[in-house]
Amino acid sequence: MQPKIFVCRRLPEGAMQALEGAFEVECNPNDRVLTREELLAGVAGKDGVVSLLTDRIDDEVLDAAGPQLKIMANYAVGYNNVDVAACTAHKVAVTNTPGVLTDTTADLTMALLLATSRRLCESDAYTRAGKYEGWAPLLFLGTDVHHKTLGLMGFGRVGYAVAKRAAGFDMKILYHDSHPCPPELKQKVGATCVDRETLLKESDFISMHVPLTPETRHLLSTDEFALMKPTAYVINTARGEVIDEAALAAAIKSGQIAGAGLDVFEDEPAIHPDLVANPSVVLLPHIGSASIETRTAMGMLDYDNLRACLIEGKVPPNCLNPEVFN
Repeated sequence: MQPKIFVCRRLPEGAMQALEGAFEVECNPNDRVLTREELLAGVAGKDGVVSLLTDRIDDEVLDAAGPQLKIMANYAVGYNNVDVAACTAHKVAVTNTPGVLTDTTADLTMALLLATSRRLCESDAYTRAGKYEGWAPLLFLGTDVHHKTLGLMGFGRVGYAVAKRAAGFDMKILYHDSHPCPPELKQKVGATCVDRETLLKESDFISMHVPLTPETRHLLSTDEFALMKPTAYVINTARGEVIDEAALAAAIKSGQIAGAGLDVFEDEPAIHPDLVANPSVVLLPHIGSASIETRTAMGMLDYDNLRACLIEGKVPPNCLNPEVFN
């Protein structure tokens, strides 16, 4: 008899085929976020669950699932939506999908940086509206990226991958991270470790690459924006809550900083109205890992984790709380 799993939203076809070949799969039939009631009903009696960042996994969900639940396979690298301590208390393994989305997210980070600095979205909308009447010396003047200073808040997998791309633009790369970086890695991309204040003051672009923790929530807020150059741009493909969105909107509106490129938001899917209204801000709908190849690979990691736990009786390869197997 195949283990029963619940998938909170349909994944790319290659991943779904793998899951359906190994498990008895029940999947959210609608391409939308589950209501709380639908989530509680869906997990009931399942051996495993594929959860998403939009699903809050807590004691209520674990109680609804019942004692049969063995694994919560989160379809993301970040897992701030999952109460890991509660899962551990319920003897439920929690897994994530690290590594496979690094390059794809780094690609999008550079795309956001370029789109913001060179005013690509404004220019596209202007052209589509039939307003383009020919080349003009002052039309949509932006700012150069090459030879500018990039400040990376966080120098983990994605931060380092962004640095590699930025090196191709001859950017000066600064980073700040609470964890030391192997010397050979930072030397490879010419990155310099600096304190947070130096990074804020000297960077032309500040890109966020930290996990969401109590310490990183509102890592950028009013005081930090006050230290930045008036020509600086903020890029965020990490988690929306690491930036105080109201403070960011105020800083851009007042001209304290130049603009922002955002793929994530503090209260997703809601976005601060002053950011929506500001043409100096590029807004994307959380698509950092949204390539067919990467989203499929993420699903296959979930498959590997579920298979190891439910079929092979092993600790899953990406287990965040292996103590549940002791």
